[in-house]
Amino acid sequence: MSKKKSKKKEKAVVWSYKKIKGMKRDDGLKMKSVTEFTMESVVECTVSRNSKRIALRTYAEPDTAITYAQLKNMKDAISVVLLEQGFVRGDRIALLGESCPTWLVAYFGITSIGCVAVPILPDFSSKEACQILEHSKAKGIVVNSKHFEKVIPFVKNQPSFLVRMEDLFHIPQPISAQLEDRVQFGAAPGRDITRRKMDAKAQQLRQASLAREEDLASLIYTSGTTGNSKGVMLTHKNLVWNADVSTDVYVNLKPGDKVLSILPISHVYEFTTGQILELMRGCEIVYLGKAPAPSILLPALKEVRPRIVMTVPLLMEKVYRSSVLPVLRDNENIAKWLRFSITRKFISRIIGRKLKGTFGGRLKFFGIGGAPLDLEVEKFLADAKFPYAIGYGLTETAPLIAGGLPKKHFVGKIGKLVEHVEVKLEDPDPQTGVGEILVKGPNVMQGYYDNEKLNEASFTSDGYFRTGDLGHLDKHGRLSIKGRTKTMILGSGGENIYPELIEAVINNQSFVTESLVIPEKGGLIALVKIDIELFAQKMALNVNDAKTEALKYVAKIREDVNKELSAFSRLSSAELQEEPFQRTPTQKIKRFLYSRHKDEAPKDKEPS
Repeated sequence: MSKKKSKKKEKAVVWSYKKIKGMKRDDGLKMKSVTEFTMESVVECTVSRNSKRIALRTYAEPDTAITYAQLKNMKDAISVVLLEQGFVRGDRIALLGESCPTWLVAYFGITSIGCVAVPILPDFSSKEACQILEHSKAKGIVVNSKHFEKVIPFVKNQPSFLVRMEDLFHIPQPISAQLEDRVQFGAAPGRDITRRKMDAKAQQLRQASLAREEDLASLIYTSGTTGNSKGVMLTHKNLVWNADVSTDVYVNLKPGDKVLSILPISHVYEFTTGQILELMRGCEIVYLGKAPAPSILLPALKEVRPRIVMTVPLLMEKVYRSSVLPVLRDNENIAKWLRFSITRKFISRIIGRKLKGTFGGRLKFFGIGGAPLDLEVEKFLADAKFPYAIGYGLTETAPLIAGGLPKKHFVGKIGKLVEHVEVKLEDPDPQTGVGEILVKGPNVMQGYYDNEKLNEASFTSDGYFRTGDLGHLDKHGRLSIKGRTKTMILGSGGENIYPELIEAVINNQSFVTESLVIPEKGGLIALVKIDIELFAQKMALNVNDAKTEALKYVAKIREDVNKELSAFSRLSSAELQEEPFQRTPTQKIKRFLYSRHKDEAPKDKEPS
């Protein structure tokens, strides 16, 4: 009788925020949503508060819905299967596939017992994926059918643990080693690893193997703007603390609030700030399931009506240039009133209300990160009182270092530093105060995997991580980003030239979709991508004639842009870029591909 009562009491434990905040730690860090900074605690604590709520689902696929209670049960079952398969603490298992409920379920199952997840970005080629699998020493993989063929060479060599992401079926040997294509993989028989019964023996096995805060949780291989993919080692504490400390700072999310997830969760920006944080608050995460093309995204926004969306600058910049800028610039009746601050803000606010309606009408937080936001676009969003907030961080910092608030904007600045994160500027310019951002805190990675030389170069003697970003801290402690140390160009007179600032001016010229500024022969050259179809339509030309006229137009852009730039930052030439620039998963241009310096070797660190 007493045993039954104790079991009933154990089941009834609810880890309320109040109870957790009353707990104390030896390191002085505060806990808000979890009892310890592990992935196991993330699930266990939020399930105690939200067991019957829907945790995860894919848009327009009702059968994919998973409740918080189901998430816990599936996580537990997967971890026991792994232990029974012989996996031990520190073993690596890769994840390759688009964002979906089963991706995250598998991640929690892997990491809860101290194994390490190796998220592989879906955009990686077969060669890149196989290199990561080899370098990380992965012993298994969870992969969807779409990307299976990329990893066939790995599966042939490591056939023992192959899991189909769509249904989390383990495909056993010898079947796994004989699969030749995605069709065979999709139809292969296997065992559902989420249905392992949790008997007393299984529970005991799990409890003896639970992950610790300092255990490695994710080994993430970045794809930066300068090439050279590196394995970033992030612990449970790095990731979970970074999410937990932010749960009540930037937006007040309530259980059941919906989140529309449109970014890859294999990237740490979306993973920490768009997944873990929201799960801690009992939100319902809805995965878009497809690339965020307008035909897919707009109906999803209307149906989901999200409270929060995490995105990259490119999305809002496209919306601004395609829908907002033509209204402001081409309507003469409106344009004449934009000179006055009061009327400009009034007009922007009307457009902002319509924009918020496009995003479902219930938006409380529109997070923008992963790359710098165009200053003109930000000015409009601030005038429009759109609930945007900019975050800054890197993969190496799990990721958040500083962030802004959706109702209090300081245009051109990120915002204040995350609590307990220390930032200092190395060798700040005496006139501008700009220096390289150095970071220390609970969110900073263990280091780069199997790369001692890079680790030595990436940390100062007193333990600060070198971000490679140039920044400025104002007297209120607000951080602003000025560029990259690796992309900064030294002028002929010793001036510091930040190409990102010049690109921002170019990108706000009519018909420009994107641009890149690079040094060449002592000068600056701009590669400019034009929306040829829109240009042809406006000029009443066919596409071929429009390309010829676009060459002349790009030359005019150079003249107009130079009028807005200081003498040492002016462009010596401009070229028409016909093909879209190749980008990283967070939509930053891969600059190293367009360097005119043939002897320039790819650099190492990159922001998330």
